[in-house]
Amino acid sequence: MHYTSWITHVGEAIDTVGVAIIVVGVIYGLVVVGIRGLTKPEERAGLYVRVRQQLGRAILLGLEVLVAGDIVRTVATTPTFTSLGVLAIIVAIRTFLSWSLELEMTGRWPWQKRASST
Repeated sequence: MHYTSWITHVGEAIDTVGVAIIVVGVIYGLVVVGIRGLTKPEERAGLYVRVRQQLGRAILLGLEVLVAGDIVRTVATTPTFTSLGVLAIIVAIRTFLSWSLELEMTGRWPWQKRASST
């Protein structure tokens, strides 16, 4: 197998793992919330927050893996200025999405320190 096609397959496999992480995370989050909603009615008020956090975590992890797949494919196969520019735009968009999800889930930016509990 030629090097470029092998690296392309590796990048596609990494992308597949990233998508699988998101899909499994969404299904897991919805199933857990459904079960808890049926079995523990006293926890129903907090289920919305829990499912949003679970979905956010799955999307964040999936985005990180998808970025890794893009980097592998772009840098290892066709490192032209055009492909690197497209990669930079993709990484910037996904980084913005990751920061937005982090802010939505925790109420703070990733670089901000956690509030002390004292």
